[in-house]
Amino acid sequence: MVPVTILTGFLGSGKTTLLNRILKEQHGRRIAVIENEFGEAGIDNELLVQDAGEQIVEMNNGCICCTVRGDLVRILGELQAKREAKQLDFERIIIETTGMADPGPVAQTFFMDEDIGNYYLLDSIVTLVDAKHAEKQLDEFREAQEQVGFADRILLSKIDLVSAEEQEKLKARLVKMNPRAPIKQVHFGNTPLEDILDIRGFNLNAILEIEPGFLEQAEHEHDDAVQSFVFRADEPFDGVKLEEFLAGMIQVYGPDLLRYKGVLWLDQNATRVVFQGVHMLMGGDVGKPWGPEEKRGSVMVFIGRKLPEDLFIQGLKQCLVKSS
Repeated sequence: MVPVTILTGFLGSGKTTLLNRILKEQHGRRIAVIENEFGEAGIDNELLVQDAGEQIVEMNNGCICCTVRGDLVRILGELQAKREAKQLDFERIIIETTGMADPGPVAQTFFMDEDIGNYYLLDSIVTLVDAKHAEKQLDEFREAQEQVGFADRILLSKIDLVSAEEQEKLKARLVKMNPRAPIKQVHFGNTPLEDILDIRGFNLNAILEIEPGFLEQAEHEHDDAVQSFVFRADEPFDGVKLEEFLAGMIQVYGPDLLRYKGVLWLDQNATRVVFQGVHMLMGGDVGKPWGPEEKRGSVMVFIGRKLPEDLFIQGLKQCLVKSS
């Protein structure tokens, strides 16, 4: 059976960073990746390394635990068919869920569909927890609590941003929520693969203790206050203007900005700029070079609570360098 790892964690906890680390490492494992975005535009394919040894399938038409569950079954079936036809060569799958996903319905897929359950083995649910923002997220979002509750492994990220005392307090809370999941630290995705793959940690009996109705179909609701919007541009940004605008918006709306990320075209810059942030923390990094004939542009995704979309869009437009 093909082992499957579900990689979950709240918005901005570092799932894509960890996944990139796995894909880059010369570990000899052949991995297919299914990754899901919350919102109309997915850009994690830009953030993920592309390698001939991996197959990356993106679903961005909704939360993986809601409208795309049928898509997940379909994609797993297609991957199986291509593998059996020798069109694809992979030995395991990693599913990266959107940060707003309840992992329960994703795991359900492997028990509700007989064909999927006979071919794939749900190896484990690995949950990343953002040490800097976890307390607030756990207080406010049921999804964040579900992610911890279903975890077979908990990986604490951003530990360098909190004190030892805060870290111990958070660990105590996590242990109280899920005493069966070992807690490890992960720094910028750097953790032994043994903590992630081939854990054989998914224990249906343990899950049934948490949620007796696990194998029953259930409605799944999201906090409607959490929404996303996308900004696209075919003109380059003025880097200084953009940084000043975003810094100002983050000062005002940072607490409600759960996650924001993008791939940017900056004026007179030969490479993409990858931009990511959580609440008040924002950073950028150099991405892939633009090809000589490649159409350039920017796409940014903002996820948050009751954000003033029009204000963001108008401000971002003011940061563009207009062609003369």
